[in-house]
Amino acid sequence: MPLLPPADVAALLAVVALWWGFAWLTEKSRWAGLSLSAAIHRQRLDWMLQLSNREVRISDTALLGNLMRSMSFFASATVVILGGVAAMLGSSDRAYEAVVSITVFAPQGGRDVFEIKVLVLGLIFINSFLKFTWGLRQFNYCCILVGAAPMAGESEEAKKLFARRAARVCELGALSFNQGLRGYYFALATLAWFMHPLAYVGAAILVVLILWRREYHSKTRRAVRGL
Repeated sequence: MPLLPPADVAALLAVVALWWGFAWLTEKSRWAGLSLSAAIHRQRLDWMLQLSNREVRISDTALLGNLMRSMSFFASATVVILGGVAAMLGSSDRAYEAVVSITVFAPQGGRDVFEIKVLVLGLIFINSFLKFTWGLRQFNYCCILVGAAPMAGESEEAKKLFARRAARVCELGALSFNQGLRGYYFALATLAWFMHPLAYVGAAILVVLILWRREYHSKTRRAVRGL
């Protein structure tokens, strides 16, 4: 099996480090609590507390259904994209010639290296598909928790316990959704890899900057946090 040139290996490792580093920063670091995702989670907790005090919960189930439909759309779209990636691998000769004809820099390493890059692109979308489908299952579990929510007349302790559990499961589903979407962003950056390894790293850095701004410096974050 052909190996990637050293420049491509270095670029791939750099992008993986950027991807994992950003995920750690927004999910596990001490700055995670300042992100837009963390601010939204506090609203989820309020939502579930309000839900437990309502007799009629049709609007809450409709909201959960909308969240699940959004994730289902991306899961279905990912399957279509994977079909396109498989088609590229099945006709790599023509795909390689097409890429050579439209890119600014000729792809490095020939057709064999091109196929490895397409395979990496496919692996990114497989990861996104797995995240989306797991997120769907988590939202299904959240629906079950909502169905078992305490009635409005029950104790405040029972309501708070339910709210924490349901909000946490909903948060985990949203986290899986965000991770799947993040794969889309880095898949777009991977397209630059077909041009040049440096273009790949540059595109990945741009993706991280865009995601960083949205999580920590966007107008949406300020609005949710009431700033």
